[in-house]
Amino acid sequence: MGINWRRFRPLTGLLLGGLLWRAMIAWTLPAGFDEVYYYLYSRHLSWSYFDHPPMVALTTGVGWWLTGVITPLTIRLGALLLHCVSLGLLYLAATHLYGRRTGLIAAAISTLVPLFWIGFGVLTSPDNSLLLFWGLVLYGAAVEFFPHHQQVRLGDGQGLTYRPTWRLALIGMGLGLAALSKYHGFVLGLGLLGFCLTRRRTQTILRSPWMGLAVILGLLALTPLWLWNSHHDWISFRFHLFMRFDGGEPRPYRVLDALVTGLIGVAYLWPTLGFPLWWVAGRRGWRQLIALLQPPLSAVEAYSRDRDALILWVSLPIALGFTLLGGKQQIYPAWPAPGLWGLTVLLAHSVSHWRPISLRRWLGGSGVAIGIICTIALLHLSLGILQKPGNYSLTGGFIPVEQDGSTTLLNVTQLRHRLAEKPAVLNAIQQSDFVFTDEFYLSGYVDMALHPLSGLPVTCFSQDPRGFAFWFNPDAWVGETAVYVTLKSLHPNPVEATAAYERFFEGLIPIGEIELTRGGVTTETVLFYQAQTMTQAYSYPYG
Repeated sequence: MGINWRRFRPLTGLLLGGLLWRAMIAWTLPAGFDEVYYYLYSRHLSWSYFDHPPMVALTTGVGWWLTGVITPLTIRLGALLLHCVSLGLLYLAATHLYGRRTGLIAAAISTLVPLFWIGFGVLTSPDNSLLLFWGLVLYGAAVEFFPHHQQVRLGDGQGLTYRPTWRLALIGMGLGLAALSKYHGFVLGLGLLGFCLTRRRTQTILRSPWMGLAVILGLLALTPLWLWNSHHDWISFRFHLFMRFDGGEPRPYRVLDALVTGLIGVAYLWPTLGFPLWWVAGRRGWRQLIALLQPPLSAVEAYSRDRDALILWVSLPIALGFTLLGGKQQIYPAWPAPGLWGLTVLLAHSVSHWRPISLRRWLGGSGVAIGIICTIALLHLSLGILQKPGNYSLTGGFIPVEQDGSTTLLNVTQLRHRLAEKPAVLNAIQQSDFVFTDEFYLSGYVDMALHPLSGLPVTCFSQDPRGFAFWFNPDAWVGETAVYVTLKSLHPNPVEATAAYERFFEGLIPIGEIELTRGGVTTETVLFYQAQTMTQAYSYPYG
């Protein structure tokens, strides 16, 4: 019996429409700090990296490796395409557990939520591949623990049974690859294990040889991570577990800060989608707690509880855990996002019984509002329609350029073109041995802008060097000349720009500057210095 492809037309429309929208954003939006840093991963291929596993180097590099062109769009090609696959896997998992209508709604919600389509589907990040393997694991777990034939037998009043299969091995491999994308993958694995141990029928995995094979394959998938860290004093784990929390006065836990973190997260989800998502997750989670005291009355009820439990176990630890962590320290929106992405399945199932017109109004109204706000934000980031002054400012503008935080995102293409128009600066670069900056992210912008004008290595001399502490040997630069690149916004006083590096070089001489503009107004000035013969190696705090 052939596949009925017509069933997938709505999903195909969602995926293609979302891809076109995201591609337009990816083409227009300036590259972010983290993105240009991940681009550097793709230029310094390694088994793993100081602050992330290696998968992001591949997903960021694939676009510019294939095209030979380095732009914000090409480093995002991996994100654009992988997100389509991730949405498809979410659809399959939701459809298998709750039905096709729920699967389609889950895909629609995930397509609309700004935090998801921007963080997972536009910007290049470790989350691109994490969501891919997260989706594979979720779909694999749905098929493994809830076979279709059992759904049919529930009508006969028979209880749920489970026998471990070969799919467990593939789930183990998927978990390993998820952790090879981002350390969230380890929490995903613990959540899935928690689900299995709290369901009596799935506890049999502990005695299954397939479980043993799953563990072996998962550990093998993580071989690059083990190898790199074993040669670098396990720096990645020490950084994420201890180093990033060191320094400063101990901060007491504040419930209000955790609440504010949650509200900010709802804003990123979009309020009409974020509040319902947390409400449904809370209700389903409460039902699971009640179920511990009240055994299910039927096989149908047990099945319903177990499928909710699967989603909650693999999603809530990430979503709720990092939100609560916000009461102790500042968190990034991407940290709880993978868990929130999984919880959309429960929200989709909860609204799947709505009338079609109500569903269309809810999703359509949210989509229109999100589209309007995001279009305004994109036009500001690219043209400066809200800044003052500016050639494209609306009603004279609202935000003074010097107070506009969006100007910190540098236009790589503009910097490359203007660098080509500065022969004195370009010649100095080409005649030097290397280029360095004083911020790890700035080195990413400079490296992108230099290609294909120059193939000179770009490094960073900073006490927050991240991967640069491992990619280059500082001793190798001694006796060589360099060009030092920094920003006027970082050093309003020109004397301060060179003070930190004077003892490492025979001299630092200004050779030019490049003004970057938006809307016809200068938003940033890039400063260039000739660094004459390095006399001593720069010392990093680790590496």
